[in-house]
Amino acid sequence: MDKSRLEAFSDGVIAIIITIMVLELKVPHGASWAELLPLWSVFLSYVLSFTFVGIYWNNHHHTFKTVEQVTGRVLWANLHLLFWLSLIPFVSGWMGENDFATLPVALYGVVMLMTALAYTVLTLTLISVHGPDSRLAKAIRSDGDLKGRSSLVLYVAAIPLAFWNAGIALALYVTVSLLWFIPDRRIEKVLTE
Repeated sequence: MDKSRLEAFSDGVIAIIITIMVLELKVPHGASWAELLPLWSVFLSYVLSFTFVGIYWNNHHHTFKTVEQVTGRVLWANLHLLFWLSLIPFVSGWMGENDFATLPVALYGVVMLMTALAYTVLTLTLISVHGPDSRLAKAIRSDGDLKGRSSLVLYVAAIPLAFWNAGIALALYVTVSLLWFIPDRRIEKVLTE
């Protein structure tokens, strides 16, 4: 199967996700700084979520540069990832609208954890289709997927921590975004070899 349809569909869904998130930013009815102040949490939630969606789009693009074919299993694994990504606008909006309250921050972590797991499933599915000597397998093997595993651990820690201190959970989410802000160099390195 040709991978270009999967990439085009994924790009479209991700673009819609970003559009939905920005529409959650309501324009204030005044023209002063005081009118903007109540929107700080909604805006910060948007920035964090936009960063995560951008990271997933960037890494999805890089990952599919290593792919030569897709199968039905890959299509379903990709849809699984898109499902969890599509929930980000909801949890992001809920978290921002409620000034980073405990339950919204915890649920945000659940969605981010499930999104990370879905990306892991997609990666493993692609490796199973292309084999252990594929470019993607070599890239992932190069460091044992340290960033991926670290992200999962941080999400798992952040979810229960949100019930104790939502600020610490948010700091862990920001830490994950900083880990991934620079595109995955492992894939770029394998592609240039």
